[in-house]
Amino acid sequence: MTPTTENLIASARTAQRDGKLPPVHLWNPPFCGDLDMEIRRDGTWFYNGTPIGRPPLVRLFSSILKLEGGKFYLVTPVEKVGIRVEDAPFVAQDFEATGKGPDQTITFTTHVGDTVIAGPEHPIRVVRAAGGTPAPYVMVRAGMEALIDRKSFYRLVDLGQAQGQRGTDWFGVWSGGVFFPIVPVAELEL
Repeated sequence: MTPTTENLIASARTAQRDGKLPPVHLWNPPFCGDLDMEIRRDGTWFYNGTPIGRPPLVRLFSSILKLEGGKFYLVTPVEKVGIRVEDAPFVAQDFEATGKGPDQTITFTTHVGDTVIAGPEHPIRVVRAAGGTPAPYVMVRAGMEALIDRKSFYRLVDLGQAQGQRGTDWFGVWSGGVFFPIVPVAELEL
């Protein structure tokens, strides 16, 4: 079977029930090849080199996205096709924070409509990209993360505080009863 977007769209629409995500974790269909589809770092989906300009279609495709063995696939009950992901498959483009300190809760919203509360099941992590630039992520679902966009990261930093952790003072944020380190305090003092 040659993979086509039309087959994927039809299968994804059939699999969606009551606005819930399809159970892609239960599906293990045969691999049908790769599609010329890519998710860029800014969250834009491309098909055959052209941006997919229909947000409902992007949301539909994102609902059948699966990470398996370090690779990304669009999966239906009958087919699995490989796609490319430049960085993270999702972008956290906004958040709401309530409370303060250990009682704080941060709820992220992604560009495809997922909402997650940062905490033990949805940790925030910050890695240093080339040149030392921070690259912040939050876990969304099934091992797939969202890159936290720049404006949201700056807002997140505004909520930060210093906290002793593992023998080092860290600057970070609380959410869901968990402290998420962003940078060692010593680096802020430089």
